[in-house]
Amino acid sequence: MGSGMAMSALRRATALSARDHSISNMMARGSFNGSELSRNSLVHEKGKFCLCSGILENYLLSKSYSSRCYNFERSFLWSRNISSNVGARSGEKDNDSEDGFPDIDEPADGTVEPDEEVENEELYTEGGILDIESDSVGNRSLKNTVEPLLEAIIRAPRHSVNDVFIKWVEEGNSLGRGEISHVMLNLRKRRLYTKALQFLDWLEANKRIEFMEHDYASRVNMICKLDGLQKAEHYIQKIPVSHRGEVVYRTLLANCVTTNNLRKAEEVFNRIKDLGLPITKFICNQLLMLYKRVDQKKMPEVLAMMEKENIKPTLLTYRLLIDTKGRANDISGMEQIIDTMKAEEVKPDLMIQWTVAKYYISAGLNQKAETLLKEMEGDDIQKNYVARKVLLPLYAALGKADDVGRIWEICKSSQRLDEYLAAIEAWGKLGNIEEAEEVFEDMIKVCTKVSARHYITLLKVYANNKCLSKGKDFAKRMMDDGCHIGPAAWDALINLYAETGELEKADSLLRQASQRTENKPHYSSYMTLLDKYSEKGDIQNAEKIFQRLRQAGYVGRLKPYQYLLQAYNNAKAPAYGFRDRMKAENMRPNRAMTAQLVAADALIRSQTLDLFD
Repeated sequence: MGSGMAMSALRRATALSARDHSISNMMARGSFNGSELSRNSLVHEKGKFCLCSGILENYLLSKSYSSRCYNFERSFLWSRNISSNVGARSGEKDNDSEDGFPDIDEPADGTVEPDEEVENEELYTEGGILDIESDSVGNRSLKNTVEPLLEAIIRAPRHSVNDVFIKWVEEGNSLGRGEISHVMLNLRKRRLYTKALQFLDWLEANKRIEFMEHDYASRVNMICKLDGLQKAEHYIQKIPVSHRGEVVYRTLLANCVTTNNLRKAEEVFNRIKDLGLPITKFICNQLLMLYKRVDQKKMPEVLAMMEKENIKPTLLTYRLLIDTKGRANDISGMEQIIDTMKAEEVKPDLMIQWTVAKYYISAGLNQKAETLLKEMEGDDIQKNYVARKVLLPLYAALGKADDVGRIWEICKSSQRLDEYLAAIEAWGKLGNIEEAEEVFEDMIKVCTKVSARHYITLLKVYANNKCLSKGKDFAKRMMDDGCHIGPAAWDALINLYAETGELEKADSLLRQASQRTENKPHYSSYMTLLDKYSEKGDIQNAEKIFQRLRQAGYVGRLKPYQYLLQAYNNAKAPAYGFRDRMKAENMRPNRAMTAQLVAADALIRSQTLDLFD
C-alpha cells in the first residue's frame, strides 16, 4: 500500500471533528511559528507526501496527541540500552533516568527494556573512532590484544593515564584505529569520560592518527559530558572547517537533548540549517525525543519537516510515536500508528513489540498482550534467544508464573547473564523471592564476569518486595564480595529504605551519595524520596529534595513539580506562586498537573475566604 492510500485508510478509520480538520490543514501548510525550529523549515510542497503523511495525520487525529507532557532523561548518543542501567526503579513513577538509554522509557509495570542498541544507525559511520565493532573473529582477536591497554587505563590514576599510552607504544604495541575504537567504546560504556577525553587529547597532540570528523565529534561528546555545552561549542570553532560538518553538530545537538536544553537544541538545529548541512534521520529523531520530553505539541512540526524533506521514518521514529501514544493511554492511536507501519510494509521489530506489549499490560488489555507475546515467541522459542530475556519480565507482569517457569527452563542451558538477570527480575515481580535467589546463586556459580550490576538486580527485588532485612544483609554481602557501590547500588538501597518506611535512612544515604564527586546519584533516587515526602504532605523535606534535585543538574522535567505540588495539596497548604515558579522555568503543565493546579488554586481561594469569615 502506498503512503497516500495508507493516509486515506487512516482518514476513513478516524472520524474528524472540525477542530481536527483545522489542525490537519495547519499542518499541511506548515504554519508553525512557535519556535526557532520552525522558521523556514516547514513550508509544505503541495501534493508531495512521503511516508510521514500517514504518520503525521494519524498522530494528529488520534486522541490527545498533545494532552500530556511526559518527561524523559535518556540520551541515545554512544550509549547502550542495557537493562541494568534502565531497569525498573520503583519510586520513579514517571521512570525518568539519566544514564545513557535508554530506553525510551520504562513502562508503568516496571518491565525491563530489552538489552539492545537503539541509537540511530547514522551515528556510527565507517572510518571514525566511533565505529561499532562487530563480533567477528578478527575483532574478537583485536579485543584480546588490546585488553591489557584497556585494563591499564582503567586502573591508572587520572594524573598518570598518559604514561599508560606512552608505555604501550614504547613497548612496540599496535595503536591503530582498531585498537583506539575498542578502547573508546569500552571507556564510554563504563562512563569513564575523563579518561576517554585524555585518550583523545593524547592521540591528537601526538598525531597518532589523522583526525576525521567522527574523531572530532567524539571529542565534542566527551567535552559536553565533562565541561558542558558552552565549552564544547568553543572547541567546535577550533575544528578545521573541512571537518566541522553534520556529524559534529548532531553530536552537539544530541547532548542538548540529553540535558533537555530546549533553547540550545533549537539553536543548534537552526545552525545546522543555516550552514546548509543535511537534515538527517538522526537529527529528526533527536528532536522528537526532546519534544516528547518537554513539549509534545512540537512533535508534529518535526513530522511535517520530515515529510517536506522526504525523510522516511526509522523504526526509532515509529517507536517514539508509539511510546508517546502508549504513555497517554491512547491505545487506539498507538494501534493506528502500527497499522500505518504495516500498510507501508515496515515490520515492527522486537523493541516496538515490547513497547506495545508493555502498554497493553498497563492498560489492562491482557488478552491483546498475551497474543502479542506469543507472536514474539515465534515458532521456536528455544532458538529465539533475543526474545526470551524480554518475555520473562513481560509474562511476569501478566502474572503468568507458568510461562515464566517454562521459558526459564529453556534459558537454563544457555547460561547467559542477561537471561539470568531477566529471570531474577521476573520472579521478583511475581513475589517469588526464593526462586529469584536461586537464580542469582546459579548465576554466581556459572558466570565468570558477574559485577555489581548483577547483584543490584536482586537487591531491587528485595526493595520492590519490601524485604528490608534480606536487603540489608545482601548489601553487606555486596561489599564483602568486593562490589563497587555506585549510583545504581545507591539507587537500589535508597529505594529499599524508602519502601520499607525508613525515610530518614534513605535521605541520609542520598545525601552521602550526592557528596561523592565521581558519580552523582540517579535521578530516580531523588524522585523516590520526593514521591514519599509528597505522599506524606511533608512540604519542608519535599522542597529540600526538589532543590537538591536541581542542584544535581536534573532540570527541565515536569514530574518533580507534580510531586512537589502534590505535597502542598496533601498537606492542605496553599502553594502560593507555584504557577510563576513553573513559568520561570518554562515548564508547561500536562493534563494531570493542570488538575493539581486547579486544586491548589481552590485551596488558596478557600483559605483567603476564611480570612473574611
